[in-house]
Amino acid sequence: MLEQKTASLGKLSQIFTLIKQALKGEDLDFTHGSIRKAVILLAIPMMLEMAMESVFALVDLYFVGHLHNSSHAIQTVGLTESVLTVIYSLAIGMSMAATAVVARRIGEKDPVAASKAGMQAIIIAVAFNLIISIAGLIYATDILLLMGASAETAAQGTTFMRIMMGGSIIIVLLFLINGIFRGAGNAAIAMKSLWIANIANIILCPVLINGFGPIPAFGLTGAAMATSIGRGIGVCYQVYHLVSGKSLLKIKLSYFRPHFEQIKALLKIATPGIFQFVIASCSWIFLAQLVATTGGDHGSAGYQTALRLMMFFMLPAWGMSNAAATLVGQNLGAKHIDRAEQSVMKTAKYVVIYMLFVMVLTFGVGRYFISFFSNDALIQEVAKNALQIMSLGYIFYGIGMVLISTFNGAGDTWTPTWVNLFGFWLFQIPLGYFLAKYLEMGPTGVFIAIPVAETGIAIAGYILFKIGKWKTIKV
Repeated sequence: MLEQKTASLGKLSQIFTLIKQALKGEDLDFTHGSIRKAVILLAIPMMLEMAMESVFALVDLYFVGHLHNSSHAIQTVGLTESVLTVIYSLAIGMSMAATAVVARRIGEKDPVAASKAGMQAIIIAVAFNLIISIAGLIYATDILLLMGASAETAAQGTTFMRIMMGGSIIIVLLFLINGIFRGAGNAAIAMKSLWIANIANIILCPVLINGFGPIPAFGLTGAAMATSIGRGIGVCYQVYHLVSGKSLLKIKLSYFRPHFEQIKALLKIATPGIFQFVIASCSWIFLAQLVATTGGDHGSAGYQTALRLMMFFMLPAWGMSNAAATLVGQNLGAKHIDRAEQSVMKTAKYVVIYMLFVMVLTFGVGRYFISFFSNDALIQEVAKNALQIMSLGYIFYGIGMVLISTFNGAGDTWTPTWVNLFGFWLFQIPLGYFLAKYLEMGPTGVFIAIPVAETGIAIAGYILFKIGKWKTIKV
């Protein structure tokens, strides 16, 4: 009995030590040792990082959901987030390229080349984002109207959209620099930058939205101000760790001089990666517009509420899938192909367990989460219907994310791009349009199309994973 108790305490101590190491923040080599330990060390901070990314939208949603005429405010936040997914696509595409190349160089034991690749990725992302930011500032109202917002909602949300689009360079840097750290095996810094950004956002949101002392109440606009400032603080934390010289990545000013061969190599990986997420995000934009036109302001607000909650639960799984990308990149760099494949299967197992738990949680207490973000009965009813239908595909969402991350981590960004093109644009959108318009199911038809399409994407991803082209990609 005493021996069993001692063994249990020993295992518990090992678990706490592992969690402490995962949260500490250090550059790690994942090309040898326990695969399970490697997945946990990467997955814990990555899950927390992605959970914190989703908190931005939920915090905004909570505070603006309690404003007067909240349906307009909620719709503005949701539609703006849908448009920002295009910018997220740029950020994620570049961060995928940075993660793949940095991880491969770290696996080859060449940290200098890894550092140079990361800085060249920053140059590319900043240059592209300037164009998008300027367009967002000029055409903010037109974008909201194009998304299906009413004239009143567009008028109230224009300033919110302008601030979010104008400050989108902060979003890009936050994603990209985190991708660089993940590739180097230091996922804890990426996590901590999001924690710092969110704490600032949570403090600033009520102050800037409702006012405090001499600070006036900015209402909906205050939410955009708080989010941009919070993310900016997170980026400052990242930059400090890049230039401090304490990490494996040593940054010098000379690394920011454009190196066209390196830029070309990064764009070769990033371009299909960006298209991959633009395809997905534009699909979500189309679906949001379809819900807005068939369900009105309350239908759109309910869908956006459910979508934010769904993303909150899914992003930790995305964090776990990012662990697969780092493990695949480093192990392919070290020529450990079998270990790379084993890492993917181990990660997928953990993701399935997590998503199964989330699905049960959603059906059990989902309505309570919804009521927390809106006290409008019509919005709550639509959101409940949407959340229950979309959550049916949680397990397949998780499997699909791991497989997509596997291809991206190997530098094979074209494969998931084609999968997304067929899955979203040739299947999900036509199915959603058919159900919503021709069968007159309205928003419910859109809700059904989402898990059906995601299941198909997961199946296609698994088939392509077993074919194994990703194992032969050179970066």
